[in-house]
Amino acid sequence: MTDKPVTLAAIIGAHGVTGEVRLKLFGQGPDSLKAYKSFDAAGRTLTLKTVRPGPTGAVARFAEINGRTEAEAMRATALTVPRSALPPLGEGEYYHCDLIGLPCVSDTGDALGTIVAVENFGAGDIIEIELPREDDAKPRRIMVPIHAARIDEQRAVIEAAFVV
Repeated sequence: MTDKPVTLAAIIGAHGVTGEVRLKLFGQGPDSLKAYKSFDAAGRTLTLKTVRPGPTGAVARFAEINGRTEAEAMRATALTVPRSALPPLGEGEYYHCDLIGLPCVSDTGDALGTIVAVENFGAGDIIEIELPREDDAKPRRIMVPIHAARIDEQRAVIEAAFVV
């Protein structure tokens, strides 16, 4: 496993005039950010002082952001941590970032493509698989419910019934 950066939140704007920022969260909620002392923000280190639930996800204060102007300048900045900083997982659990890029094969051994995204529209996780290109055609993608896959560290095995 590489120690690639994992995006936990993104700054979506300023909150008030004192330098607080509004965050869009990509994890388990505002309290999950408290486990990390600092974040990489486009090459700049931000030290978390406080975080609380907000109208669009969370509202946070960082030691390095002073005032609304600085907060507004940080809009659209991703807050990342190294993959190694994430808590260990239990049996059968996975981080979405670990699935992206995994090769997929059918349960009969046929190569299907590569996982390019993990989505959740409310009924459970869905993996998006990009199929190999045929000639000069645009690559096709299929979506498969995660329960139809067996995931290991090397690949995803997809039940044939879910492959178009």
